[in-house]
Amino acid sequence: MLLRLPKSVSEAQECLSEGAVPIGGATLVWAVWQRDGFPDQAVSLRDVPEANVVGHEALGAAVMLNQIGDPLPEVLRRAAASVGTGAVRRTATVGGNLVGSTLRCLLPPALVLDARCTVLGARSLYETDLAEVVAKRHVLLSLHWKEPIASGYRKFSGEAGGEPPLVVATALHADDEGGRTRLRVAVRDGYEVISDSTVYDTDGDADTEQILDDLRGTEIGSLHATAWDVIGEEVATLMARSGGRHPRE
Repeated sequence: MLLRLPKSVSEAQECLSEGAVPIGGATLVWAVWQRDGFPDQAVSLRDVPEANVVGHEALGAAVMLNQIGDPLPEVLRRAAASVGTGAVRRTATVGGNLVGSTLRCLLPPALVLDARCTVLGARSLYETDLAEVVAKRHVLLSLHWKEPIASGYRKFSGEAGGEPPLVVATALHADDEGGRTRLRVAVRDGYEVISDSTVYDTDGDADTEQILDDLRGTEIGSLHATAWDVIGEEVATLMARSGGRHPRE
């Protein structure tokens, strides 16, 4: 197998147009290739600058999980730190986790950040949402979002060989309508990820119970009692941290 290491977006597109298979951090595809056979050529984005950006509102697909720290939002930092072992985090990439993994540990954080995706096509770059990238397994170049007011993350312990553990990610955002705040919640329950949001008046007395009641009217409301216990705790903590207003993390 020929591993190609382009140094620019145009070189990466050339690799894709010639049939090179994206390899990410190779933590997941390597075992599959050993079983099913290796492709003639693979491509890594690790030398492409746009795929290695780390900023408070952007994250490249080639960034390794152990590189996710300040100034990124807390929800991303805590999610990345909870993935696998230190050895895995030193190899696994953002793009591989979101697109190549069935666990998708970074998907709930990305959803509550309302992240948009820059996709690398063989002939063009374009922006789309996470749902399309995950469903169609596009080649992710980077994620972009608006900085949240505050965010949080909680992951249960899982059993070896069992289903992925429950994950609850939360974030508060200044809503497009002035004077309002949007609460976003994403839950990984088994292999399924559900996300939705609700808004409340920032300048009023934000009532956590009312906000949770409003959230129950969304797709999140279909989750089981255990998940809702955690959602309630996480939302209450996030509201207390933010004071219902707009402090930064």
